[in-house]
Amino acid sequence: MDVILNMIIFVLTLVLTVCLFRKDGAWQPGRGAAAFRYFTVQSNVLCAVAALLMCLAPSQPWVWALKYTGTAAVTVTMLTVFLFLGPNMGYKVLLTGRELFMHLITPLLAILSFLRFEKQDMTVRIALLGVLPVLLYAVLYLYRVILAPEGERWEDFYGFNKGGNWPISLAAMLSGSLAVCMVFMLLQNR
Repeated sequence: MDVILNMIIFVLTLVLTVCLFRKDGAWQPGRGAAAFRYFTVQSNVLCAVAALLMCLAPSQPWVWALKYTGTAAVTVTMLTVFLFLGPNMGYKVLLTGRELFMHLITPLLAILSFLRFEKQDMTVRIALLGVLPVLLYAVLYLYRVILAPEGERWEDFYGFNKGGNWPISLAAMLSGSLAVCMVFMLLQNR
């Protein structure tokens, strides 16, 4: 069953990612590359690669750790949509079409496969790996939205700097990510 779930995660994400590079039936590399500025896309691709590796080499400890890291990342994506973005942007736009899969279905499949079929004892050190994608993305987002030269900045598409509140957003995202990781550790060690 775990192989089936992991293959579904991989194939769904592969198809959705390829679709990001297409518009009106034409291949548009710039469009796809621009989509990778979103944590949603990055976390789903990370999880999909880890899911594929779980099918190919499930007994490798580093593969399990990578699957955990990807699962934690898509869980943060899902929770961010439900707790922060949804109330601000509306759930319909965030849970329709491709977004439904990347914001809800793939994260739920990853959580199910990780907690049900990939149980192993988890140390605090491994648990902290799950914060790494959020930390790295926070540095990227902070630079691209706030610190980059004026003409090179991204728009604040997540609204993390609304009212200049990026320090609060940063603390909330890192704390939330850490909480997700600690819950995963508790559930794995149960």
